[in-house]
Amino acid sequence: MPTVHAVKTPDRRLDSWKEIATFFGRDERTVKRWEKERALPVHRLPGGSRARVFALTSELSKWMHSLDASPETVNPGTPDSPGPPLAQPINPSVLAPITARSLASEAGASPGSSRKRWRAIVPASLLLAILATGLILVIAHRRHVLAAASEKLPSDGLPAKALPTPAVDPVAQALYLKGRYFWNRRTPADLTRALDFFTQSIVRDPNYAQPYVGLADCYNLLREFTAMPSEEAFPRALAAAKKAVELDDSSAEAHASLAFVMFYWNWDIAGAEREFRRAIELNPNYVAAHHWYATYLMLVGRLPEAMNEIERAQQLDPASTAILADKALVLFHMGRTDESTALLKQIEGSQPAFFSIHKYLSHIYLSKRDYPDYLTEAAEAARLLQDKREVAIVRSGEQGFKAGGERRMLENILQVQKKFYAEGQLSPYLIARTSALLGQEKEALQYLQDSYRKHDSSLLSLRADEALVSLHNDPSFQRLVAQVELPPLP
Repeated sequence: MPTVHAVKTPDRRLDSWKEIATFFGRDERTVKRWEKERALPVHRLPGGSRARVFALTSELSKWMHSLDASPETVNPGTPDSPGPPLAQPINPSVLAPITARSLASEAGASPGSSRKRWRAIVPASLLLAILATGLILVIAHRRHVLAAASEKLPSDGLPAKALPTPAVDPVAQALYLKGRYFWNRRTPADLTRALDFFTQSIVRDPNYAQPYVGLADCYNLLREFTAMPSEEAFPRALAAAKKAVELDDSSAEAHASLAFVMFYWNWDIAGAEREFRRAIELNPNYVAAHHWYATYLMLVGRLPEAMNEIERAQQLDPASTAILADKALVLFHMGRTDESTALLKQIEGSQPAFFSIHKYLSHIYLSKRDYPDYLTEAAEAARLLQDKREVAIVRSGEQGFKAGGERRMLENILQVQKKFYAEGQLSPYLIARTSALLGQEKEALQYLQDSYRKHDSSLLSLRADEALVSLHNDPSFQRLVAQVELPPLP
């Protein structure tokens, strides 16, 4: 059993074998042997070569303590061999009623008819991961309840002592880190892969809070980057975020994820701000908390604060495409349209496949009445979203613009939107936007009211949406802003 002595430093990430060896004061050959023979927790970057490794000093310290406590170390695996994802194949027909009922109950929502429509267009692998996730949440919750009940009174009848926080399974942590890698890429396929890794991590260690955070973050984005409807995504995100907070109330990540879904799904403006502030208090350097708090502040009309938060997020993660894109959106809402467009075009040069860039540019060009560029960007956003409905809507707009300019373009778009809406496949909020642009204010307000009745998360954009500016002075619109509990318009 080797005796190792590490330099005591704050928790940080070591990005090479050399740095890991320096941490222990040994040579690289020794630490490589420890990884192979004694399960030294070294991780490999997903998609990279085996030489691209990293380690966390907190994990290395725990590993040293485990060596001191036990003469034998069982190798639990590495990120390149994470162990079995599930003990046996899952039958979706068995899981479907459990997940729909339990997750809807947890979030206070009822399963909607859109479930059938969405299942027809999502990959089977994503649906299977979602069903597995629901069952995992239910099982983990039941385990937690049973464990809590058994720990209330020990055999001597005295109150139970607080148990130490169990060490995180290194394989579960490796699976979680892999999930984060793919989540950060934010493409439909990568979000699906992230969901699978987070699910495997929970299977490996149901009491590990971080993969529940990962699940919540996946579902929060799946409704934006895929065709998954909000009423499918948000209840699952809420259940996972609540579970993460229950397992680790000191987790900034858990509170930030809970804040996100509380805002967009529960419309709990005050509660979401409280959770965002709690997350930043727990970890002032947590990037996502600043990022998501910035977009929250933008939608409630506190633009200078939104810019401060998005710039703080950018300082913490200068390379993040998502943060830069949302900074451009804040700039647009502040009236700095040229700066916003320039930043988005700059990002597009290096990340042309990032969906949000094209979505934001389409909104900007539409507000500027630059219809050729609007149609180009909207078509690219629809293609990246892999949404046949959006593709059909944009194509109808292109045909209308060629035939009769702006008005014909909007009329064509509205006609196709109403067709999908009648089939229950489109948000009424989108029809309200197009109606408002056509000057059909009464119709626009009717669809906004319908959006309110259906608890459409898009309605939180009421104050900020440029397409609805013509409605701002209408008392019905102002009452709707108050119903959503957004701050009143200036």
